[in-house]
Amino acid sequence: MDGSGQVKREKGFSTRAIHEGYHPADEGGALTPPVHFTSTFTFPDVESAGAAFSGEQPAHIYSRISNPTVDLLERRMASLEGAEAAVAFASGMGAITAVFWSLVEPGDEILVDKTLYGCTYAFFNHGLAKFGVRVSHVDMTDEVALETALKSRPKIVYFETPANPNMRIIDIRRTATLAGAAGARVIVDNTYASPCLTQPIALGADMVVHSATKYLGGHGDLIGGLACGTQEIMDQVRFYGLKDMTGAALAPFNAMLILRGLKTLGLRMREHSASAGIVARFLEARPEVANVAWPGLESFPQYELAARQMQLPGGMIAFELKAGKDAAITFMNRLNMIQRAVSLGDAESLIQHPASMTHSTYTPEEQAEHAITPGLIRLSVGLEDVEDILADIAQALST
Repeated sequence: MDGSGQVKREKGFSTRAIHEGYHPADEGGALTPPVHFTSTFTFPDVESAGAAFSGEQPAHIYSRISNPTVDLLERRMASLEGAEAAVAFASGMGAITAVFWSLVEPGDEILVDKTLYGCTYAFFNHGLAKFGVRVSHVDMTDEVALETALKSRPKIVYFETPANPNMRIIDIRRTATLAGAAGARVIVDNTYASPCLTQPIALGADMVVHSATKYLGGHGDLIGGLACGTQEIMDQVRFYGLKDMTGAALAPFNAMLILRGLKTLGLRMREHSASAGIVARFLEARPEVANVAWPGLESFPQYELAARQMQLPGGMIAFELKAGKDAAITFMNRLNMIQRAVSLGDAESLIQHPASMTHSTYTPEEQAEHAITPGLIRLSVGLEDVEDILADIAQALST
């Protein structure tokens, strides 16, 4: 309640994305927050410096650990994700690696979904596994299989939803309930949905990680990452995972670019989703197309779950052509406006072939085991006029 006894209403998502944590009056009336280009910070005396280094007095010390511009981004993202705190990083992989270096030890087990982004998969299976951390994969859409896997009492349960690249959706609330009963923390990669569409912490997850390079930045002009969770865990991640283990500090200029991107995140996600729906239905109706995975299609196997868990279905589509991998490659090479590139969430529509690009860290056998098929195509629907996106797809299919 506020001072008058009225129940204080939380401001809306887009309002917080624009205003949270910053008051122009604090910076001479500047509407836009300043960018603090500094590597280090001074102290009036040795005693003040000592208090800062010991943690007795909150202060910025060195921009590898914290910076005022980055701090604003962290506070704003914590608000959008419904978390107590957040830590920003130089990349999404910087966020993931710092979190896991902070939380796991040799002998621990982490339980992960069967489908993961290629570099995440490589970090777990080719990185952590070398240091005595056991990595177990399970199909987290299968409740019986998940319950069985949790009997080994893993320390962390980790998944993406929707999953990159095949769009599988994990029931966050159910998974968090089962994992919590087994004593495991739940970490969700929320990159595909963004906090605009899904808030995993509100559904029971302990932590969220992001590649801020994607929808949060939104313009294809930066690399960044974020982790959100409790203050206690985020302090551990900051002062161990970031400060000592990875050094993956986000530059203040990139923090400013992400803050700028957040201001239009709500608008952009609505437009991405609307255009993706038109494109997905167009693809589904084409005779050349074997299947389309987009959470807003009634034919999507997890359509009802997606409707409950996501505010909107998002801008990512996965599909396959009936003629297989060679036809998929030919189709992608014929596109004119839609660009062949990794990454996603940009204003530009981007298309890629996961088996040979983002998920090439999997062996062919691993790709088959983890539901990454040879002919799978991943399309990030951009902000161009949707009629132009459809025209480019149509000519590439028909040529």
